Formats: sequence, structure tokens, C-alpha cells
Amino acid sequence: MNSPTPAVGQPLDRVDGVAKVTGQARYAGEYPEAGLLHGSVVSSTIARGQVLAIDSREALKVPGVVAVLDHAHRPHVSSYDDDYNDADAANGSPFRPLFNDRVLYSGQPLALVIAESLEMARYAGSLIKIDYSVEAHQTDLLAGLQHSHPAPAETPAPRGDFDGQFGTAAVTVDATYLTANEHHNPMEPHASTVLYKAGDQLEIHDKTQGTQNCQDYLHKVFGLPKDKVRVLAAYVGGAFGSGLRPQYQLPLAVMAALQLKRSVRVTLTRQQMFTFGYRPRTQQRLRLGADADGQLLAVAHDAIGQTSRIEDFTEHLVEWSGMLYRCDHVALSYRLTPLDVYTPLDMRAPGAGSGVLALECAMDELACAAGIDPVELRRRNFADHNGNEGKPYSSKELLACYEQGAACFGWANRSPQPRSMRNGHRLIGWGMASGVWEAMQMKASAKARLDAQGHLTVSSATTDIGTGTYTVMTQIAADALGVGTEDVTFLLGDSSLPTAPLQGGSFTVSSVGSAVRQACQVLRSKVLESARATFPVLANVPLEAITFAEGYLHFAQQRIALSDIVAQSEGGVLEVQIDAEPSTKRQPFSTATHSAVFVEVEVDEDLGSIRVSRVVSAVAAGRVVNPKTARSQILGGVVWGLGMALHEHTQTDHDQGRILNHNLAEYHIPVNADVGDVEVIFVHEQDDIVNELGSKGVGEIGVVGVAAAVANAIYHATGKRIREFPITLDKLL
Repeated sequence: MNSPTPAVGQPLDRVDGVAKVTGQARYAGEYPEAGLLHGSVVSSTIARGQVLAIDSREALKVPGVVAVLDHAHRPHVSSYDDDYNDADAANGSPFRPLFNDRVLYSGQPLALVIAESLEMARYAGSLIKIDYSVEAHQTDLLAGLQHSHPAPAETPAPRGDFDGQFGTAAVTVDATYLTANEHHNPMEPHASTVLYKAGDQLEIHDKTQGTQNCQDYLHKVFGLPKDKVRVLAAYVGGAFGSGLRPQYQLPLAVMAALQLKRSVRVTLTRQQMFTFGYRPRTQQRLRLGADADGQLLAVAHDAIGQTSRIEDFTEHLVEWSGMLYRCDHVALSYRLTPLDVYTPLDMRAPGAGSGVLALECAMDELACAAGIDPVELRRRNFADHNGNEGKPYSSKELLACYEQGAACFGWANRSPQPRSMRNGHRLIGWGMASGVWEAMQMKASAKARLDAQGHLTVSSATTDIGTGTYTVMTQIAADALGVGTEDVTFLLGDSSLPTAPLQGGSFTVSSVGSAVRQACQVLRSKVLESARATFPVLANVPLEAITFAEGYLHFAQQRIALSDIVAQSEGGVLEVQIDAEPSTKRQPFSTATHSAVFVEVEVDEDLGSIRVSRVVSAVAAGRVVNPKTARSQILGGVVWGLGMALHEHTQTDHDQGRILNHNLAEYHIPVNADVGDVEVIFVHEQDDIVNELGSKGVGEIGVVGVAAAVANAIYHATGKRIREFPITLDKLL
């Protein structure tokens, strides 16, 4: 028999693609229900203070308005304790909507209007009058730096003698970089549809990256048995981290449903998408010292990020500076400044997006100071060990990323002198940066079921936030059992399915994919056991002579359909469920993805307008399960990086403590005209240690390093070093 082409590694079209483009895919705010009520959130207009009174009388007179909930009129929820914690909660006391009369930030939900239609609810909400006692607030990170405190996360301990080595280094850089607040703004706004059934049974369609996290959250907050709460998220219109924690529309919708004993939907407006988590603003100081040949002697990375007054949000902001390059003398520090704002939240490549930006800009400054090509400087400081952990990398093809990325980009033709390359009145700049992201694996479970028609159904409670989870799990399952992808259905997005971690951190394929593979392998053994018991012809065939492929069990020029084997087994169905733990082979190693990003910018010499004309991103992420969906992930990450460099900035009026540009007209993100040619290269990387699949994940690595490469290219084009992001015309001119 000719061996069939494995499904893993093929650019399979998305199996959910047809449902999405034909409108068959339903999202959280689209599930119909007879008698469904609609909720509209009324938000605070002050940043800090106390609610003295909420006057809902005029709102309740509006025809079709059923109720108004506020802190004085709502069903019982838990007290100010840990019951509001969830799987992605930060240290502290999580936000509790409608808990009491305290106003903690501008935009805080203070009331929920429930009506027969969304339009009625929103109109009635505009009639609610709220009296406040206003208190002084602070929302400006730079104005509150003196009140910062050490982050509760464990920052790697100092190693070596930074001060001594930096003080005597032949070449040094001491620079401070500022990054802006950014909001996730996925295409689908957050929504929760709570379908109420008799006996307080709730079926909930929620925009989330973790159905079981939401189920557990509601179980604790409302004291509901888990078997009465089922959370579903069959389709998610983007999330980027915004769905890692249950957002406030979920408990509000449940409050209303429990109080009214009716089904309720709460959908947030685009403006209200700016009233919860975001990538936090940071101030980062980088000090690098090197010898005359560019070898790093000393690295210090001191960062301050903003957080709320109720939780200490931490991310891996400075660790990258202690692991990406080889250096024996490293000092890292990370502090937080509490402000009258909502708690920040993980956003695509949390920590690395901001931290590597600062590191890679500083490395470019070091290259310029030392008179060394930026790629060559990074080659000279390549690290095959993670200096923070003292462990070798399971694999690290970063040198190959430099080589292949530079060759594709044409880096050898770069003139090193700033302002030395031009096309007419446009200055041309070439910049580059390294990227790094951790390659994690979490515990996950999966169930595999083969029926008498030969159809394989695999399930796990993970979600698909647009990354291609439906598709890659189908490919993994098909190969593991030896069936065609057309004979596989993957079920996800349901809290009643086998346990899965939150979908984030680029570890879904590593974690859930490993569980799917193991479940199908165990099912294959079960199929073989059943076949040997049913078909005497197999009795003397050695195991090594039996293969599974194309829906058949093959042996000695013969084959038996898997459907025939299952049909003759007891019950006509074979199924298994397994719990997959992270591979023990990982423990002695550090595991990470890496990239090299090359960027060309064109800067109008008179106007200062910037256009990114070319990007090459070379990525080493282990085995790529689906090159098509993986490439899409990198393309999206690159565009996000361009936005971080040039566009995205959640602007706050600090006098009012209020976000100014809380819409997609004024919160700028890259559009088609802003994005030039983007080339993605997947560098071959064999890794038998990171997990059974050898796959590291690509959701985050596409973002990391892009903004720094853009900034470095702008310096090369103009000779101006901009250290505050995003880089806008006013800063450049």
C-alpha cells in the first residue's frame, strides 16, 4: 500500500470556513429565543467616588422596560472575597459589578436596564440619573510613578555584577521607552446570552476563551451547582486575550436571568469594549553594556507598568532581557503603579509585546553605537541556554531565522548610514529585531469516539477564537487514527466537554493537540483489540505488520474497514477519554519560539508620513500543523505589530480620568492601505522534547519584535530615534 499523505503539515482549508462565510455560524449575541429580554449597561461618568443615588423612575416608565438592576436592586451575589477569582485573575480582589456604591474607574457598570428590545433598553438607560460624590483620581502612569511598588510576580534574581560590568563597558546604551495603553477590539463585541430554563438551569452562550473558566466563575459567584450552568462558545469573533477572564456582561446577564426567571442577553457597545482589560502602559529603562566587539557584558531592564487599585496585574515584561541573548551580568526589576483604572488584561503576547519592543530597540541602539550590523550583533550574542533558568533550549533555530529572513529581505544590500537610502522624496529605512515567546504545555483532556459509519468524533472544551483550532485538531485526529479529515468532527466550546485550559498563550495545539493525539492513539489500540477478537484472520498477524490508514486496518495485502470493526463491537461504538499531562521530557529544558523580523519603511521627507512597505518574518516554531492557518496567524501578528508601532493608543483625558477615543474611528488600527507586502517564512525546527507533536504554537510570536523592527527602520531612514510609542507624525517631526 502506498502511504497516504499525512494530514498534519498540510495547508487544509478551515473546516469551519463555510459555516462562517455563509452565516451559519452563530456567535454569542446571535442565538434566538422566544421572549428573550435585552440588557443595556449604564456606565459611570466619573473615575473615582461614590454613588449617592440612582434615579431609574423615568427609565421604568418606558414601554417594554422590565427592570433596572443596580447595587441596591439585584439578586444576591457573593461578598468581597475570592469567589470572583477566575483562572486568569491577578493578585488582589477582582472587580464585582453592581457590588456596592463605590466607583473605581470611569466606565464602570452602575446599572443594567432590561427591556423587550435592545433599542428600548438603551433609550431607557439614557434616562437614568446618577448622583455622585466625586473624589480626586489619578489615571496617568507618569504622574503616579512615585507610588509604584514591586510587582508580586517573581522576577528572575540578579546574576553576576551588572554595575561593575556596565561601568567599565566599552560601549553602552541607557535609554527609556514608553509604550501606550492598547485595547483588544476584536471584531465581535462581548456578549452573553443566558437561556433560562426551569429550576434555574442556565444555558449560556458567551464570548469567551474558556467556557469552563466561566462556568466555575458563575458557580462561585452565584452559588449555582456546576451541573446547572452550561457555557458554550461555538464560535468566537476574535478575542486576543479579552475573553480570558469573564467580563462583566456575563454576571450581569446571569443576575437578570435569575431575578426575572427569563432568558436575557447583554451585549456591550463598541464604546463599552474600552471599559475592561487592556495592554497596560509601561515605562521601561534599558541599560546595555558591551565590549568593542559587541559582546554583551551587562544587561539591566527596569520596568514600571500600570495596574488598578484592586488588583496587581503582572505580565512577563522584563524576563526576555535575561534570556534572549547570552550575558552573565543581568539585573531585572518590575514595578506597578496603581491607578483609578480597570485592571489590565493579557493581550496577544502579553509582556513580550512591550518588553521585547524595548529590548530590541536598545539592541539596535547598541549596534549603532558599536558600529556593528544589527543582525551581526545579535548573532554574536546568540544564547543556546536560557540564562534566567540555567537550562538549554529544547531547540532554537534563531540563527537560521536571521539567515533566511535576511536573505529573503535582501539585508546584505543595506547601507548602514542613517538617511543614506532614498527613493525620490521618500527616505528608505531598513530595520530588524528578534522575537521570542515561551512554548508552554498545559494539562488537557480529550474524548475520541468512532461509530459504525467509520466517523470519528473528537471533543474537548477548548475554544477557537479564530486561530484554526477546529481545523488543526481535525488534522491531528485524522493522522492519529488513520482516517481522512472528511471523516472527523471536532467538537469544542462547551463546558460539558472534557477539560481544557484557557485558549491563550499559544499553547492550545501543544496542550489540547497532545490530548487529542493520545486519545486517538488509545482508540486505535481499542479498535485493534476489537478487530482481533472479531476477525480470526488477524489472529497470527504481528502488530508491526498492521497499519491504520484511510479508514482501514491494513495487513498482508488485505484490509478491513474500521466501520466494519466498530459495527461488530458491543454497542456499535468505540470511545475513550484521556487526560494528557505535559511531557516530562520538557523539565530539564527551556522551551520557546523565536523569530527574526525585517522591515522596510518609507518616510516622506517633508510630511513625516510613514508607510511600512515590506515585512519579512522568519519564524521557528517547531512542527507547523497547518501552514495555511499558521501563516494567517503570523500575518495577523505582523499587522498588530505595525499597529503597536504606528497606530494603537488608547488616549485618556487625565483631568476627567476618561478614555477619549473609545471607538474604531479614533482608535487607530492598521487598515489595508497601511500594510505592504508581508512574507512569512517557517524555518525548519525539529523538536522531540517540547511535546509529542513537536509543535510550539504561533499565535503570539508573530507580534513580538515587529514594533521594534519598525522603530529601528524609522531611525535608519531618518536618523531620529523615537522612544515613545506609537510613533506618530508629531513625534517624528
